Amino acid sequence: MQIIHPTSIAGTLAAPASKSMMQRAIAIATLAKGTSVLHGYTPSNDSDAALQIAQNLGATVERINDSITIIGGLQPRTSKLNCGEAGLGIRMFTPIASLWHSHIELHGEGSLQTRPVDSLIQPLTDLGVHISTNNGFVPVKVCGPLQGGTARVNGSLSSQILTGLLIAAPLAQFDTQFVVQDLKSKPYIDMTLQIMNDFGVSASHSNYELFSIPAQQMYIAQNYMVEGDWSGASFLLVAGALGGSITVTNIRSSSKQADMALLQAIRDAGAIVEVSDTAVTVRKHILQAFTFDATDCPDLFPPLVSLAAHCKGVSEIRGVSRLKHKESDRATVLQTEFAKLGTRIENKGDSMFVYGGTLVGGSMHANNDHRIAMAGAVAAIAAKHPVQIENPECVAKSYPGFWQDFETICV
Repeated sequence: MQIIHPTSIAGTLAAPASKSMMQRAIAIATLAKGTSVLHGYTPSNDSDAALQIAQNLGATVERINDSITIIGGLQPRTSKLNCGEAGLGIRMFTPIASLWHSHIELHGEGSLQTRPVDSLIQPLTDLGVHISTNNGFVPVKVCGPLQGGTARVNGSLSSQILTGLLIAAPLAQFDTQFVVQDLKSKPYIDMTLQIMNDFGVSASHSNYELFSIPAQQMYIAQNYMVEGDWSGASFLLVAGALGGSITVTNIRSSSKQADMALLQAIRDAGAIVEVSDTAVTVRKHILQAFTFDATDCPDLFPPLVSLAAHCKGVSEIRGVSRLKHKESDRATVLQTEFAKLGTRIENKGDSMFVYGGTLVGGSMHANNDHRIAMAGAVAAIAAKHPVQIENPECVAKSYPGFWQDFETICV
């Protein structure tokens, strides 16, 4: 159990590496010809799982401090890959494993066992892959090789499936086209296309509805700096808005990460925001209710709820439909756990309404969801009484150093 007392916030922290970008970089370096060095590595359960998959797919992996050296090569050492609890991992590495000509099984642990993967079936089948699942859940069994062609992709649940397909497609035998319907989280696809281009591969799209990828390309090994994580930084920035002042470094104002949109919500709530090329400073000010559409950045719901809980009035956060299949059913968990702290939340249709100025304190459970645990810590900053968080260790999924970092900014 972690107990967070109401506190003031001051200091400077470096954001951890983006686990979304790190996992993409690991996957692409595994497919690249030659030796890549990925700089800025921050350990997390999801990134560590990706490194293990890279090794099992045939890459040579060596970690020295915060740098990862990967000698690429798709020559699987085992027919079973463990994705841990990484939703991006299972959806990204399944198409990559489909490049291989023999059977490979991908499985997962914990919450990943309840996250659907059936949207992978149609596009991979269209591309010539034999695929089966456990009634739409892990394990996923595939046998390639992925040939190319035209595939239909349902993007309504997650953009992660399209990310995996895009990364694998350049190595297909024939040119590939993806006809995509109802794509959510388009900024994450921008991230994918950016890093593919950084490693020497081309892909194009028309209005995010038709993607075209030439065949038989080759990723070129790179010396690559992985940018900081706006998802992890979001909790720190909200902490500054609630408790005093904070500067977060190692985040790019030119980033394509969807969670950079948090800055607009913080500004709309009334906090003071100063942005440079590689850092953001947030200062506390009078906070008012805000309205924000998180459809394309659903990971922002937890920090935004922590912010809204201390704003005067009722805040509306849109995009609730994106929360069902996260590490927890986040809409329900946020409503239930913040009610224990005194904050009323209503979920109506695709909107979440947070009644601010009511958070008192108390005991909540993280439900094995890293972002719920961090949201509880941040909410405690401006509470009337301490907040007790059960299951705090789950932050290791994305930000193992969160509790140590959080302690350094509490004054």
